Amino acid sequence: MNKESVLNIGFDDTDSPTGMCTTFLAYKIVDLLQKQKTEFLDFPKLIRFNPNIPWKTRGNGAVSLKIKTNQPSKIKKQIKNLVSKYSDTKNGANPGLVFFENDLIPSEFTKFSNLALWQLINRNNAKKFVKKNNLDFYYEGNGQGLIGAISAIGYDFSDHTLELLSYRKKSKFGKERIISAESVKKMQENTFPYTFNSFDTKKSRVLITPHGPDPVFYGVRGENVDSLVTATKILQSNEKLDGYMIFKSNQGTGDHLKNELNSETMKPYASGTLIGIVSNAPKIVKGGHVFFTVTSKNHEFWCAVYKETGISTIASNLIIGDKISVGGGVRKASKNFPRIINLEFIKIISLEKNLSKTNPICKKCNKKMKSKGRNQGFRCIKCGAKNLKKTTMEIPRKIKKQLYIPKISAHRHLTRPLQRTGKTNKTIAFDNSQSWFCVYEK
Repeated sequence: MNKESVLNIGFDDTDSPTGMCTTFLAYKIVDLLQKQKTEFLDFPKLIRFNPNIPWKTRGNGAVSLKIKTNQPSKIKKQIKNLVSKYSDTKNGANPGLVFFENDLIPSEFTKFSNLALWQLINRNNAKKFVKKNNLDFYYEGNGQGLIGAISAIGYDFSDHTLELLSYRKKSKFGKERIISAESVKKMQENTFPYTFNSFDTKKSRVLITPHGPDPVFYGVRGENVDSLVTATKILQSNEKLDGYMIFKSNQGTGDHLKNELNSETMKPYASGTLIGIVSNAPKIVKGGHVFFTVTSKNHEFWCAVYKETGISTIASNLIIGDKISVGGGVRKASKNFPRIINLEFIKIISLEKNLSKTNPICKKCNKKMKSKGRNQGFRCIKCGAKNLKKTTMEIPRKIKKQLYIPKISAHRHLTRPLQRTGKTNKTIAFDNSQSWFCVYEK
């Protein structure tokens, strides 16, 4: 009998804007491996990488699996066939698949993965990586998917969440999703704080259903398996679903913003954070968007806050001298602007006093004095009292020293919601007996 070995499987870019889904491919692979009594060593991993990559589809997520098998060659062949079958290459998918046989992941993988979280990586670098490390790999198209495939294997969790993705039957792909909004609201209330970003109570809007033609019916994000499985029992729809799978993910961790943006790392499409002083008064442009500058380490950086985020009012109330921490993605330079950070959060560290000079108040009449003319001081028109100088007044600030993030409907997959502030999941123990995978009865 062949000796069992640990096999890591990473894949990405199997979907296109018009169909299919990398997580659905993972669901199909797991279904096949489950039927073959394959031992899984961890949850399937759904890793969201740099959300500012311009050619990404939806959430820029890649998937990896970790199994134990005594038939690695057979499984590799089966998975290659499934990747080919479930990739929408006709509509622009560029799937990449990487295998790595070892329980321990080398630091080279982790470094590559860390870079993919916040920078732009050339696909040629991924091709060089798989060849240099003598990996078994497969790709179609231009090989863009190799970047995510390598990175999903190499990703090292410092915090994680779980997501239960429920899949439709093939006959329903591309058709309207109908789910009871009231049941989603009830689910959120009953499972809080162990699920997040399921329902926008302010707009009475369901947030768990995608809008594209992909096979996902809904996705519920949370902190543990039990809460996610409970959620499926509360949600109501007349559509008969195919099944679900729970992924271990970096969603809701803000992981892409942990690196520092500075004069060297401020590259187009990069993501990150910087601390600085507001150096240019915020300007509100047509559409309600706000632009201002921050000086950090003797360099000035432009920042943009779009009205859709719901925090443009916060940005408009900043003044020169405020110390803030900001995070977001770098937009490449245009004719009108240099590179700009599109903000995903504003954290106010300290507020400058907002001082304003005004005509002095007459102490006797308690009325504002009138100017006598340039450099001639001020005089009360009622009693004739005089004063030479203007009075300095402090205007109360409309913002506080705190963290401001976009409204829930404007959150990205990686946005850390307020309910997860200060929360870190280091170890969600994987138990193969748990209900992490389910195919409903036909």
